[in-house]
Amino acid sequence: MRLPLVTVLGECVADAFTVPAPVLAPTPTPMPTSGELALRVLPGGGPANTAVALARLGTPARFLARLSDDVFGRLFRGHLEASGVDLTAAVRAPEPSTLAVAELDGRGQAAYSFHARGTADWQWTAGELAAVDLASTACLHSGSLALVCEPGGTVVEEFLARASATATVSVDPNVRPLLVPPAVYRERLPRWCALADILRLSEDDLELLLPGHTIERACDAWHAAGVPLVVITRGKRGAVASLNGERIAVPAPPTDVVDTVGAGDSFTAGLLHHLGTRGLLGGRLTDLRVDDVFDACTFASRVAALTCGVAGPNPPWAGQLRLPATAAGRTIGGNGDWNGG
Repeated sequence: MRLPLVTVLGECVADAFTVPAPVLAPTPTPMPTSGELALRVLPGGGPANTAVALARLGTPARFLARLSDDVFGRLFRGHLEASGVDLTAAVRAPEPSTLAVAELDGRGQAAYSFHARGTADWQWTAGELAAVDLASTACLHSGSLALVCEPGGTVVEEFLARASATATVSVDPNVRPLLVPPAVYRERLPRWCALADILRLSEDDLELLLPGHTIERACDAWHAAGVPLVVITRGKRGAVASLNGERIAVPAPPTDVVDTVGAGDSFTAGLLHHLGTRGLLGGRLTDLRVDDVFDACTFASRVAALTCGVAGPNPPWAGQLRLPATAAGRTIGGNGDWNGG
């Protein structure tokens, strides 16, 4: 069965981790000497991670990105193409790539510092996106920094509005308060809800966007703004989904966590992939039922859990989802938190 095309729009970021670190796999990189800091760089960025996860699961995934020709841009292209992501509509950008330096805590959760001023990801023009054909796109997914960083953020938002006429629109705010003040997300989020059919965010995002709100109150506010399906991931406590006010809780598989980098992006990919396999993408989700949401979130939770079992944003391939957890190369059976995104 040929699954529907999902187009992903957003950034591809070089995720740099300090080396050595106990949560990373062994590496041949020499130990840094006094006064040095060694970094291990992996291709990342929320939208890019989602595109990779979709393609590895078997969903045709096209990535709309502005990719530099620098050393990181070449790393991105190789990683995306090796995972089966369609880059035919990606823009070759003259600006440098975005770099994020991640520090991992004892639970494998990452805190980032960004080096993003004037980089390629945020320079979208109306002309670049006007050339994109959406005729075959069943779902457009975007979010994260691409929707809030100017000068391209406004252009990307206008592109979502065009896509919403024919495709299911999915948004993941993925709030990064060290780079963009949460107030910017709060101001724009009602417009995104008016355009989107799916809003996926973490519990940490919720607290930054609507401080002090319960999940129920937040979901009601976002439904009132126009989005029918809201999914909030809660780490080892699983996820809560609300379909036009009808709420369900989905447990998370117990997981021995290496790190949580890219787990939220993998959850989003699993959600969209499962909905696509059921023929539910391509419109305003009018045929979606709460049982469909539960099944999709359950599948997405396993995709996220497997991502947590390895270092960095390295989502599983479809074949690994068909194997027992240990045979898939991950150990299931501890406690973990994949609230990160």
